[in-house]
Amino acid sequence: MPKRVLIVDDSATVRQQVRAALGSVEFEICEASDGAEGLETIARLTDLAAVICDVNMPRVNGLEMLEAVKKDPRHTLLPIVMLTTEGQPELVTRAKQLGAKGWIIKPFKPELLVAAVKKLAG
Repeated sequence: MPKRVLIVDDSATVRQQVRAALGSVEFEICEASDGAEGLETIARLTDLAAVICDVNMPRVNGLEMLEAVKKDPRHTLLPIVMLTTEGQPELVTRAKQLGAKGWIIKPFKPELLVAAVKKLAG
């Protein structure tokens, strides 16, 4: 049975690119268009292997979503990778403090994303 990965990004194009990269290695892909929808999806799906999340999104941004997810004891071990155009060291540090397992800059190399998710989703 394929492992389920959630992509949270307000760009349909980026979600499609991530889906194409991960779908080729037999991950089951779920999508959310912002952090609020991401939180709803994470609450609903109990079998997620990993989450790939943008930082800059409407309603609830990626760091806010990350913080909310990690406050829930049921999700402390859920690996979350930030996939973003942002590269400021203070944002990367903040994400790591909140519990992110990785930070990948867009545009991303599909093979690097696949390797990271395979490693984290175990």
